[in-house]
Amino acid sequence: MVRKLVMTSLLAGSLATIGTAADAKGCIKGAIVGAVAGHYAHHHAIAGAAAGCVTGHYIAKHNAQKKAEAQRQAQAARH
Repeated sequence: MVRKLVMTSLLAGSLATIGTAADAKGCIKGAIVGAVAGHYAHHHAIAGAAAGCVTGHYIAKHNAQKKAEAQRQAQAARH
């Protein structure tokens, strides 16, 4: 069981690195967390990894947008 979890995590990680770095941001971490959660939820590690990748990418993109907006506001306040 642990071997399957490790292999799934490695597969998800390698698939995430195929795209550009910007596209994969958050995917690897989300895939690992999703694989672990899916493994404990009736052995659905692959589905968990896929869902975790999508969720992790969404969260990373959202956080990057918030950070960029905060930087724009800080720069506008200086001028």
